[in-house]
Amino acid sequence: MANHDTDVVLFLTTVPVELDVEAAVRPLLEARLAACVSVLPPMRSLYRWQGAVEVTDERQVIVKTTRARLAAVQAALFGRHPYEVPECLVLAVAGGGEAYLEWLRAETT
Repeated sequence: MANHDTDVVLFLTTVPVELDVEAAVRPLLEARLAACVSVLPPMRSLYRWQGAVEVTDERQVIVKTTRARLAAVQAALFGRHPYEVPECLVLAVAGGGEAYLEWLRAETT
C-alpha cells in the first residue's frame, strides 16, 4: 500500500432516492471523468434547511476521480441536480493500492 499524497480524490454528493441515479452518473464514466461511481443503498438524511429540520430519503454517491477532473465532474453532476444546494465534498486520497490508483488514473485520461 502506498502511503503518500496522490492526485486521486473521492467526490461525494447525495441524490433523492427517486432520481434515476444510473442515468445521472453514466455520463461521467462515458466521458472518462470518473473511473468508478458507487451508489449506496437508500438512507435517511436529517439536516437543517432554511430554519427547519428536514428529513429526506437519499442515496450517497461516491465518485472516484482525479483532482484534475473535479471541476468537470461537478459541472456534469450539478448541471442537472434537483437540489438547490447539492452536497459537494471532496476527500483527498492519501494512499492506496498502487495498481488500483494507476487503473483509476488510466481510466480518467
